[in-house]
Amino acid sequence: MNSKKVLLVDDEPDILEFLKYNLEKAEFEVITAKNGKEAIALAEKANPDLIVLDVMMPEMDGVETCHELRKIDKLAQTLIVFLTARGEDYSQIAGFGAGADDYITKPISPKLFITKINALLKRSYPVEKRGLKTKTQTRDIVIDRERFIVIKNGEPFSLPRKEFQLLELLASKPGKVFTRHEIFSEVWGDNVVVGDRTIDVHVRKIRDRLNLDTIKTVKGVGYKFEDE
Repeated sequence: MNSKKVLLVDDEPDILEFLKYNLEKAEFEVITAKNGKEAIALAEKANPDLIVLDVMMPEMDGVETCHELRKIDKLAQTLIVFLTARGEDYSQIAGFGAGADDYITKPISPKLFITKINALLKRSYPVEKRGLKTKTQTRDIVIDRERFIVIKNGEPFSLPRKEFQLLELLASKPGKVFTRHEIFSEVWGDNVVVGDRTIDVHVRKIRDRLNLDTIKTVKGVGYKFEDE
């Protein structure tokens, strides 16, 4: 069996059954939830590699569920993918702002769905393939790639995957101005379409979470990390 574990979350039984069948056929381990609250409880217990999360659900929608999942430190490395029939920019901004890694638009063919899931998992941050050192240390922080944590003043912080990757990218070359295009390409990939405010939301969250003032905005261009 595939060693990767996937949590499917959707309030429509037919969609859950369809996706579960195709994932299990591709030898994934699959668990399912019918709503956001159930998903949070299962995710804490099962610690999945990837969560496929429907956006439109009663009581607690996908965006709110994603927000809550991203508060759980042990799930910092878990990929979260929204499954949605909605393609409006505001949905993407809300989703990526909540900590999602990507979108899958339904309806989708089984073959394309499995291909997308495999591609996302292959992008799931192998340090050795990127030729990076295990740790990056600056004046304010230590970025530990093996443990996927950021240490500031001796205190460890777990960041959601995209926030961690964004901080790592900026800190990898202090003083360099990374354009928005460079950041999108390195952190989200060229095939992922995100709203213009996505980077701004993630930078704000990093600043707030770490009380960090070394990430500087370069208006009209992008961001840089100042380590002086």
